[in-house]
Amino acid sequence: MRRTQARGIRLHAIASAVPDKVVSTMDVADVFGAAEMEKIAATTGIRERRVAPEGICTSDLCLAAAEAALKATGVDRDSIDALILVTQTPDYLLPATACSLHGRMGLSAACAAFDVNLGCSGYTYGLWLAAHLIAGGGASRVLLLAGETSSRPVNPLDRSARPLFGDAGTATILDADAAAGEIRFVFGTDGSGQNDLFIPAGGFRLPHGAAACETRLGEDGNPRRLIDLHMDGSAVFVFTLDRVVPLLKDALQDASWTAESIDAAVFHQANEFMLKHIAKAVKIPWDKVPCSLPGFGNTSSASIPLTMTTELARGGRIPAGKLLLAGFGVGLSWCSATIDTPAIIAPPLVEIDTDELLRSLYDVSLESRSHLPQSLRTSHGTR
Repeated sequence: MRRTQARGIRLHAIASAVPDKVVSTMDVADVFGAAEMEKIAATTGIRERRVAPEGICTSDLCLAAAEAALKATGVDRDSIDALILVTQTPDYLLPATACSLHGRMGLSAACAAFDVNLGCSGYTYGLWLAAHLIAGGGASRVLLLAGETSSRPVNPLDRSARPLFGDAGTATILDADAAAGEIRFVFGTDGSGQNDLFIPAGGFRLPHGAAACETRLGEDGNPRRLIDLHMDGSAVFVFTLDRVVPLLKDALQDASWTAESIDAAVFHQANEFMLKHIAKAVKIPWDKVPCSLPGFGNTSSASIPLTMTTELARGGRIPAGKLLLAGFGVGLSWCSATIDTPAIIAPPLVEIDTDELLRSLYDVSLESRSHLPQSLRTSHGTR
């Protein structure tokens, strides 16, 4: 595994936003059976998720989080040197959704903006990129956005995936600060496991077409299309044994920390059974492992910052302390970050009124409306 560190980087603020629509695991009991859903909830720890309706995109969730972070800190948006968006559910094939957000936020023309196509490990990789961009002198302030509408690429009849994934957007402001300590990173990739978490169709290798939309039964008996998420749960669990446990041990050793000395270990929120197994293997007390799964499910790249803002923050601040962050999954890829941080500004969770947002987003001219999906044109009317 690769180890790096960046000095003089401060995590200034972290904010999160979710749709106001709450979906209970038991809401799909009529599809999969109450006993099966209770079993899944007990194993994964997921009781509720936030799900964005059609027409609400990753950019909308991240924009709300970004505006909350800017308001809480009073940061001048013209001082942002780079905007990095980490997502695997972009608004468009092109342009980069970061460029779209740059325009919507009214950022400076001197601000770089780009997307990073990573999921479960995406937030910690985003921190790595942002921190080294600042440490290398390429920026003094970076706005790191991590968000997903992970509920979208899931077949509604796939019981192995539908009850798991939720939607969220997050924003982290990182600043150059000579008084700040260092952030240490450990990371790696195993691309031979790409098919373990995989959406086969929709890119240029296998374009979206009629054949890609045909439903087939997988080896596990769950129906999926080629445009749906395919997840091999057993292979992913083996991956955590082979890669994630050594990652955390390496991260602690690299930082000269012990499992008992950390204040919190914030992991990608995959499922509770997996997190408990990891914590036990590394001998991290479970009470030091915050878990947002019961209320939000697996939100992919957004899960670590969402957990920090909902489970660690008190009175608008994430307390100072030693944090071990670890993202792992799709790719297959993994990345940890260890940081002895001062208090981080963390405004209250933004719960987006999605009905109001849809009205504001799609109250557009007939000419613009002609480019929208038919379902949106008819459900929101035309004038």
